[in-house]
Amino acid sequence: MNLSNPVIVAALSVFLVTSAEAETWPSRLIKATIPFGAGSATDVVPRLVFDRLSAELGQPIVVENRAGAGGTVGTAAVVKSDPDGYSILAHSSALTIAPAIFPNLSYDATKDLSSGLMIGSSANVMIVPKERPWKTIQDFIAGAKAKPGSISFGSVGIGSAVHISAEKFRLAAGIEATHVPYRGGSEVIADILGGRIDLYFCPLATALPLIREGQVKALVVSTNKRVADLPDVPTPAEIGLKNADSAIWFGVFVPGKTPREIVEKLHAAGAKVLADPATQESLKKLGVEPLPLSPKEMDDLIVRETAANLELIKAAGIKP
Repeated sequence: MNLSNPVIVAALSVFLVTSAEAETWPSRLIKATIPFGAGSATDVVPRLVFDRLSAELGQPIVVENRAGAGGTVGTAAVVKSDPDGYSILAHSSALTIAPAIFPNLSYDATKDLSSGLMIGSSANVMIVPKERPWKTIQDFIAGAKAKPGSISFGSVGIGSAVHISAEKFRLAAGIEATHVPYRGGSEVIADILGGRIDLYFCPLATALPLIREGQVKALVVSTNKRVADLPDVPTPAEIGLKNADSAIWFGVFVPGKTPREIVEKLHAAGAKVLADPATQESLKKLGVEPLPLSPKEMDDLIVRETAANLELIKAAGIKP
């Protein structure tokens, strides 16, 4: 090797610096961006894990909510950040939906992000104001069909995972409904409780306390099997609907050029946290089930879901 060549010397210097940073990572504060508002499931679930992950890594993790445009605002900020492991992204299934809603994104999630940790997955559950007359999901569908266009549903933004759950259900049930996007989950809940909208496909983590306290009614879960915490609430398939099921997952990502050593360290620390019985119990209370995937398996999942959601968005006619 000709070490007098300035190009070779520069490349070697970058490699040595990168390797040294990876070896000592983490040595300072880590910033975690959540691209949805406070109180949403994509906020609540990762925060629980970050509290424990901080202790495992021996460094503080400071969380910033940067909501907007279906999670793309916060995501773009992380993509542009230095790939040094000190800027991480907590996201959900919405990551694979956004490209179909916003075709001119400044990033490609399948290339510009690397998967670090899959926290788990959960059902969404359709909740309605307790004052509404519907006692079953069949009552709701019949009522919606009797008055086409009279139903409104909320979400945490166009292209969010909860939005897609509602659209899949709406298409399968053959009903018309008006979508009302909000900036955060707490705002949607406020309008459900106030009776200003008719339904919300709410992440289980957020919905369970409201259901248990009798503040809302649960009519159907989004997954293809019933939820243990809601044994009397049916699935779409059980009421005869096809291709209506969906789930929401929660994961942690880093900029795409982050050294693999750092990605593996993050994954190993996160996997240790998720294996702890106390963490598992806390996640279970939020309705989150384990979904153990390696970073490579997560990357592959992102590619598959992004392609599938592109077809779904076209069928539903969803536009920003």
